Amino acid sequence: MAGGPVTCLSVIGFSLICLKMVASAKTAPQIPTIDQAYSKISNSITVEWATVPGATSYLLTAKDGNTVIETMVANSPGTVTGLKAATLYQITVRSISATGRSQASPPKQAKTVLAAPILEVSSPSPDSILVQWEAVYMAMGFSVSIMRANGLGRIWKENTTNTSLTFSSLDPGTLYTIKAYAWNANGTPGDDSTCNQRTSPRAPANIQVSFDSGALKASVSWAPTEGAFNYTVMALSDSSKLSCSTTISSCTISSLLCGTEYLISVLASNDAGSSKSASAVTLKTVACAPGRVTIQEDRPGHLSVAWSDVELGDYYVAFVKSDDGLEVHCNTSLTQCNFLSECGFTYFISVFAYNKAGQSPLGDVFNYTTAPCCPSDINPVLVSSDRVEIVWSPVRGAELYETKAVDGFNVVECNDTAPACTLSALECDTGYNITVYSFSEVRGSNLSCTSRFITTAPCSPEIKNVSKDAFSAINVRWRPTNDDATYTVTAQGGAGLYRCSSAGESCALGGLPCVPCCPAGLTVSQVTQSVINVTWTVGTGAQTYMAVLESHTGQSKCHTHQNHCLLGCITCGINYTVALKAISATGLTADCAYQSYSSSACCPLGVKLYRLGPNGIRIHWQASRGSANYSIDLYGSKGIFTCAPSAGLSFCDVTEIPCGDVYTVMVSPVAETGLKLTFCPKKIYSVTCSGSTLGMVIYRAKRNAE
Repeated sequence: MAGGPVTCLSVIGFSLICLKMVASAKTAPQIPTIDQAYSKISNSITVEWATVPGATSYLLTAKDGNTVIETMVANSPGTVTGLKAATLYQITVRSISATGRSQASPPKQAKTVLAAPILEVSSPSPDSILVQWEAVYMAMGFSVSIMRANGLGRIWKENTTNTSLTFSSLDPGTLYTIKAYAWNANGTPGDDSTCNQRTSPRAPANIQVSFDSGALKASVSWAPTEGAFNYTVMALSDSSKLSCSTTISSCTISSLLCGTEYLISVLASNDAGSSKSASAVTLKTVACAPGRVTIQEDRPGHLSVAWSDVELGDYYVAFVKSDDGLEVHCNTSLTQCNFLSECGFTYFISVFAYNKAGQSPLGDVFNYTTAPCCPSDINPVLVSSDRVEIVWSPVRGAELYETKAVDGFNVVECNDTAPACTLSALECDTGYNITVYSFSEVRGSNLSCTSRFITTAPCSPEIKNVSKDAFSAINVRWRPTNDDATYTVTAQGGAGLYRCSSAGESCALGGLPCVPCCPAGLTVSQVTQSVINVTWTVGTGAQTYMAVLESHTGQSKCHTHQNHCLLGCITCGINYTVALKAISATGLTADCAYQSYSSSACCPLGVKLYRLGPNGIRIHWQASRGSANYSIDLYGSKGIFTCAPSAGLSFCDVTEIPCGDVYTVMVSPVAETGLKLTFCPKKIYSVTCSGSTLGMVIYRAKRNAE
């Protein structure tokens, strides 16, 4: 009623409310009537009501105690969200139009459904999936279903009042979809929960193992397993654990130990876990190289090689290779082999263990050098009253010869690198046992060499006096110094040659010449390290000569009819005094000349070659007495290489020398005059192109034919 009166009511204790009545008033929309309210999702309730004419929207209200949740919707049905699961709510609806909002509808009770269980899934075995969840409020039971994620195959569904369930007889390595929900006492289902879970893979089958004995590694293969993302191969032994991982159906395990038994297993894995180990395959690797190798020469010509037993070794093969390239071997299940050997050789020995897996790795290579051979053809080329010159053929393995002449009490020695020796200062008319011992730096002297018995020439008689009788005959009287000797007196001069013989103590000659003359010149030259040659011109009236070489170490002399003489047992690097005496046929002596002489420097010992790199060689020796300068020569098929070290050094480096060749090496002292000695021993070395570029070069002993 427009323009109607306004009634004001005064209420004690309350505010004054004025109501203005308008004749043409706009009334609020009608109150809706709820047809039904229900819950399909645990956090919401859906409400249905009859449409109110003129209503433009509706206000849904859900009340739980003091909690009120409102939602504005456009029409029926409408849904109130943000609610608690399994909770009873009072639901009302208000209609809203341009004129205002209606009163709340009569309330309707509705209860939200149960919350979805929170699933925790796993695959304890390749054919099962375990589903677990926590208890759901107001739940009386649970429904759980499972099917392959690709939709193929059947659906398994199980109801339970427990909070866990196991699905078995599933396919290994397969992705499954699991769905679960709870229901209340009325059997009303709650929210469902969905997740995916893959079963763990089955253990790989048909495991094959291939062992590489040279590289100590094993290649393992197997049949692929359904649903496997990765594979892990395990090699277990008592002392080690090795593994390799791969996404394919093969894998290689390296760094295996020799002499070890491994259990090989293969595990398949995916995001669900790993398979259980199938039956392991046993792998026995090759045995380790035998250790504690000992080499003995029980008696000359017989080598005994022994070694320690090794794990997994079925039998052994010992290889013995001599430095001339000849190789023999011994196959045995024991730990010892015997070999025939020869003198003067270096043998390289290696021992391998074998089993079904193959040959053991190469262990240490040992070398054994037998004693040098003994000279067997000792021949005297000159036997005089005070010296013996002997020669023999060079023997294999000898670097030096030690010659000894023994007469029972006295010993005369001569050491030289040449296969010859002059034994000086011997006693005349004396028997000597002469032995030549061969010597090598590695093995020392071969003391099994046999001796030869040689008797020196008769002693020179001492002329007591020379007299002339009435018949112009010269009477020569001497003191006999030999047993059962015939003495011959010779007189030679410008008038001719005269002789007389006697087994007694005197003899008569006629027309003897005057006193002997000294030679005009005398020369001393070095023949070998222990022998010098003294030569002189012929002295008039001299029938014999005596050359004497003397130093602080001793005296060496020779008595000869010739105009030269070899003096032996010379010590290298020593200063000597050389004297010559001319002796006439009558026994008169002329002291002719004195001359100082320095013997040659000693030949160095211990010559060895070391590799400096692929094309470098270092020659090293032991410095000898009497020399500060050396010259080195290397003779090979690809050229001749020389080296001259600085004074005082005992090594020299040769660069850019071709490998793969055999070189004859000689280290010679150089005299102050610049003269290089040529009689020092030569050694043969083989310079290979394989193996380490650092270390010692293999020495090859010279054979008899060399």
